[in-house]
Amino acid sequence: MKAIFKSFIALIILISIGYSCKKTNQTAKADEVSDTYVADNYTKKEVDIEMRDGIKLHTTIYSPKDTSVEYPIIMQRTPYSSMPYGEGQFKESIAPNKHMMKDGYIVVYQDVRGRWLSEGHYENMRAFIPNKKSDQDIDESSDTYDTIEWLVNNVENNNGRVGIWGISYPGFYSTYATVDAHPALKAASPQASIGDFFFDDFHHNGAYLLSYFRATSLFGTPRPNGDQPIDTAWYTLPDLGTEDQYQFFLDAGPLKNLDRFFEYETGDTPRMAIDGQTDDFFWNELKEHPNYDELWESRGLIQHLKDVKSHVATMVVAGEFDAEDLYGPLETYKTIEKYNKENYNTLVFGPWDHGGWARSRGKNIVGNYYFGNGISEFFQENIETKFFHHFLKGDGDMNSGLPEAYVFDSGRKEWEQYETWPPAGVEKQDMYLSENQELTTEKKGETGIQFISDIKKPVPYSEDIKSVFTPRKYMTDDQRFASRRSDVLVFETDVLTEDLTLAGDIMANLNVATTGTAADWIVKVIDVHPADAENHEDMQDHLKMSNYHLMVRSEVLRGRFRNSFSDPEPFVPNQKTAVNIKLQDVFHTIKKGHKLQIQVQSTWFPLIDLNPQTYVENIFKADEADFKTQTHTVFTDSKIEFTVLR
Repeated sequence: MKAIFKSFIALIILISIGYSCKKTNQTAKADEVSDTYVADNYTKKEVDIEMRDGIKLHTTIYSPKDTSVEYPIIMQRTPYSSMPYGEGQFKESIAPNKHMMKDGYIVVYQDVRGRWLSEGHYENMRAFIPNKKSDQDIDESSDTYDTIEWLVNNVENNNGRVGIWGISYPGFYSTYATVDAHPALKAASPQASIGDFFFDDFHHNGAYLLSYFRATSLFGTPRPNGDQPIDTAWYTLPDLGTEDQYQFFLDAGPLKNLDRFFEYETGDTPRMAIDGQTDDFFWNELKEHPNYDELWESRGLIQHLKDVKSHVATMVVAGEFDAEDLYGPLETYKTIEKYNKENYNTLVFGPWDHGGWARSRGKNIVGNYYFGNGISEFFQENIETKFFHHFLKGDGDMNSGLPEAYVFDSGRKEWEQYETWPPAGVEKQDMYLSENQELTTEKKGETGIQFISDIKKPVPYSEDIKSVFTPRKYMTDDQRFASRRSDVLVFETDVLTEDLTLAGDIMANLNVATTGTAADWIVKVIDVHPADAENHEDMQDHLKMSNYHLMVRSEVLRGRFRNSFSDPEPFVPNQKTAVNIKLQDVFHTIKKGHKLQIQVQSTWFPLIDLNPQTYVENIFKADEADFKTQTHTVFTDSKIEFTVLR
């Protein structure tokens, strides 16, 4: 009888599973969107909207075919093209996500000034003009204002409410829209938004990200024919001629040897650049402005977020493992929060690489590390769509139904909701870089630990032999390969007997010395997994999760900028010196049975360029003879200050 009963239960379970799978498949099919959905349900119109100074910006408008109701406008401004261009040419998907596309919005894309089919001259991270005195004083804020003014007055069936969103550079333009915002702008979602090019993308704390070298021409190649609008790409990416980036840049030598990649002369187009300059205006800016001077400071946007209009609700989105723009979104959220206390301003912080939340792949994986299923899809449907619906279609009050901070614990692999970020109840905890590779809660001395920084054998940032446009997967890479090098110092706790949740920023307070006059300092925070950690099927074949060294956070500081990003200074050889490095926020639990590890090194190649380790005024102009191997020292009174949630 028991056997019959067990068989009956098993049958019921199988039927239930089958029904569940069938229902899931039916739901998935219902959620699928055909390639012709946009063309079937929207009309498309391309217009050139005149700005206050007479320049016209090319704008594409997708309007729902159902004209029986009014719709809000959701827009994106981009330097990457609003293509496809031409009548009858439609994007396969529009709006921030498929739910919003199906819900019905008037969706607008615009080529920013000086890019693609828009008139005018492009400036990389165009500086904000706070006190405009005439119609010739234009910036991205005024261009956004003028665009919205035209849209609400000329696009049929709009309800008078406008939202803006964008990822990466379009995220920068989304932030910009909140400054001197148009009254109709009700919601903005800067996502992976650039905040300042001295700390995002091409620099980190003054160190040049050599790994972004191939992206330079995308932003610095002048448009042909006198800067006229163009509907095809006019730039080409440098071809390194090899997949081994490490060896290529090591063989290339000083940065000035790379100028040849930005000389665009052809038989029909003679070079126009002056002596000592290349044809790429962005490469020239990088070379001529190695310090945080007026050029970079004027183009930074964070300092202009002290008066964001209260009628604009903001939802800042950041990826916890975003290799490109982590500084920007976190500082955007914190600055708006600090200076605009009455505003609706929220943060979404999830386990994604750059823009990963906008992709629907089911599994959420960054590099080799798996965080769970449906995480991006959950964000799109239950956070992003809800935010825009509330402020563009709903009541638009402060009660959106969303928390102040929707954050994902990348150690526990689960969402949490908080009313502040960092959460209430966090406290600071210091851990010291002690002898015998120990990471301790108490200082055990002031001994110096030395290592040789060999400029001929810099520490690689990845084991992969791969030529990339911009690096991403290294943010979760297994760091065992680095921990076993003599020029990487390792400090580690015992196996934890209880969970340790890191929730906020991290400050590395190093005390160091060098036999030279210049050095970079890199700090990495590592979650060392136990020996019995389970593998997953999407890992690279040569890796195992057993003892996996997950990089949770990492950062570099070019040592010359230890006291000022504007006024660099050399080290005094062999003199103990304080170097303080801020690492961006994390939300990660080092679980019971794991270990917390810190790695300290001085090269990270070719993620960042090679420091000569002798002081020169401008590393972009350094000579081969300036590069010297040096011995560095880290003292054991150095400490890491964690923000810990008890």
